[in-house]
Amino acid sequence: MAQDLVGFSSDYQFWMQKLSLWDQASTLETQQDTCLHLPRFQEFLRQLYEVLKEMDSNTIIERFPTIGQLLAKTCWNPFILAFDESQKILMWCLCCLINKEPQNSEESKLNSWTRGLLSHILSGFRFDRKEVGLFTQGLGYVPADYCPGLLKNMVLSLVSELRENHLNGFNTQRRMVPEKIRFLSRVCIPLVTLPDIEPLVEALLTCHGHEPQEVLWPEFFDAVNEAFLLKKISLPTSAVVCLWLRHLPSLEKATLHLFEKLISSERNFLRRIECFLKDSLLPEAACHPAIFRIVDEMFRYALLETDGAPEVLVAVQGFTRCFVEALEKKNKQLKFTFKTYFPYASPSLVMVLLQRPEDIPQELWHQPLKRISEMLREIVEDQTHGSYGGPFECWFLFIHFGGWADIAAEQLVMSEAEPSEALLWLLAFSCSPHDGSPQRAQTMVEVKAVLSRLKKLLRSPILSAKDLQAAAAESQDRDPRPPLCQQLIRRLLLNFLLWAPGGHVNAREVIALMAPSDEIAHDMTGFLDQTLYRWDHLRMEAPRSRKLARELLAELRMVGTAMQGPGSPRPRDVMRRPFLHGMSAENEP
Repeated sequence: MAQDLVGFSSDYQFWMQKLSLWDQASTLETQQDTCLHLPRFQEFLRQLYEVLKEMDSNTIIERFPTIGQLLAKTCWNPFILAFDESQKILMWCLCCLINKEPQNSEESKLNSWTRGLLSHILSGFRFDRKEVGLFTQGLGYVPADYCPGLLKNMVLSLVSELRENHLNGFNTQRRMVPEKIRFLSRVCIPLVTLPDIEPLVEALLTCHGHEPQEVLWPEFFDAVNEAFLLKKISLPTSAVVCLWLRHLPSLEKATLHLFEKLISSERNFLRRIECFLKDSLLPEAACHPAIFRIVDEMFRYALLETDGAPEVLVAVQGFTRCFVEALEKKNKQLKFTFKTYFPYASPSLVMVLLQRPEDIPQELWHQPLKRISEMLREIVEDQTHGSYGGPFECWFLFIHFGGWADIAAEQLVMSEAEPSEALLWLLAFSCSPHDGSPQRAQTMVEVKAVLSRLKKLLRSPILSAKDLQAAAAESQDRDPRPPLCQQLIRRLLLNFLLWAPGGHVNAREVIALMAPSDEIAHDMTGFLDQTLYRWDHLRMEAPRSRKLARELLAELRMVGTAMQGPGSPRPRDVMRRPFLHGMSAENEP
């Protein structure tokens, strides 16, 4: 603790010196220095408050004799007061100086002085003559007696000037000079969170000059992006797109910010994930191909780094769905061809994948599935198509539209015909793209054998959980199944439970046998959540299957809650408890 205070005292002296320099904030250099240090100074104010709130007024004055000077200089600096939450934190610090029961005239004097500073801040931080002079000096305005409404009028005037500048293009006589635009962006850095400044921020972002280099201050982009990500500023999508196109670090930060929210949230709540995605504006901004390509490349890198983690797969598929919806809404006649978004993919394959299953009659779904499988297989296994990338690139394209793989699994389980070779290959490829042809053929054999045994059970008068477990069991005379193949077969069995009439009766018991660990239970929870989400989008009429899926999902989520904390029961023990509200598959209507 003593070591922390030593470090804080050093910071205290540093900022005391800075404030003394900023006290004469009438030059461009001091204003620039102030703007660049505002985020760090706000963090210092937070630390100062944490120290002050543990002391009484007398101890504060004894420990920090110059605290009054520091806080007074801060109170009269318009840049600091306008920046983010600095004004609020400063008020907290001042409140720590007030002695509730002053014992002498010195303490009463300190209280009076402190209340005077608080009154100055609480007056609403109006831009009076002195403060407006700092804002207007470099903009070509003559100082005068300004009223509180000046800021709004000034912003409107500047916005109008910037828009004319944008329209005039190469008409140099009527254009705002780049130096003025650059200075204006720098002055706005501490003010971006003020509602009255938003029109000016938008105008700066959307004003495209004709200079070879960016004229806006880099820290301006950083400040606007930070405020937007933290919901401290509201901007139209067009302005956000301009921000991300003009300053790629802001786009990268916005994408990483979205990743953190998606991965830290529960991946088994796709509705919530969809809200995060749309709220970020990234899918809508990605209608511009340059933004899409960068965000998509970051997803690609995340998949490689996490070895195809389910959380990232779900994020990619959710992003693609929201992106396609935004694209269709925005472009009734597409401004860009899909080749622009997927330049290294087979154009014909992209067009097939982009078909919406809900627009195709259910009895015809096998046709696009067969076409997708054939095209992917030709590219992956035929070396003459090297221009479309290797297996990973094909798989990365395919998982953008992962709903097709889920439909293929359902089709295999529900069909009474012999399992389609094309659908078997598609499932084997989707679950493990790095496998060579021999390993993929082995997965197809395993899946086909399981499907054959499950279809035999359909003809059995009595369907028990043990029979279903045996149908999905590994053959003793073969090598153990790889984990991804096990996951695929587990999902086929879940599909069987949802669709087969006899599967409903023993669903809970089968789930208990299938979920020996919380990891597998978590995977099955994700599958059921995705299934219900997909059925909603497909508008599928399957009340009995839907009802069972909801019950099983609620049960598995209860398992996830029960598995947290010490002394947690095994998933199979939790799954054997009664369904929520006394519901069970056996007493379905």
